[in-house]
Amino acid sequence: MTEEQTTKIWGVRTTVGQEDMVATLLAERSKRKIEEGEQGLLAIIVPPQVRGYVLVEAIDEVTVRRVINGVPHVKGLIGRGAMDVKEIEPMLESKPILDELKPGSVVRLIAGPFKGSKAKILRVDPQKEEVTVELLETAVKIPITVEAENVRIVTEGEQ
Repeated sequence: MTEEQTTKIWGVRTTVGQEDMVATLLAERSKRKIEEGEQGLLAIIVPPQVRGYVLVEAIDEVTVRRVINGVPHVKGLIGRGAMDVKEIEPMLESKPILDELKPGSVVRLIAGPFKGSKAKILRVDPQKEEVTVELLETAVKIPITVEAENVRIVTEGEQ
């Protein structure tokens, strides 16, 4: 890359829930392109706050389109072109998940036997980094305790 070539960031639309798999496939394909002497992606970011999107860094849009073409679960590029880094900075900052979890919040479980289920937070235990939740989609409301990293907020709870 020469000095006058700058990298840009593009948003790639994906099937919701398949962001990690798409990122892995894009990384493999990009690596093959680079080994073949072509341009590849410089970075791939899966922002946890935004479902259905993967961010990629590359020299130009042609490179991005060449790498994403034919990858399963990729729906295309976000139509507005390259993004400025300032636009995505909030997605790149990591905040401790426990600071965001409050009793009454509705969350989605992202791991374990109840993966994909919605639940309401009953208690937050910062020392153990666990939350006690009540599954919303079951007939009998049974509290279960899960690791805080295994939930994603759907709606905010009480302050």
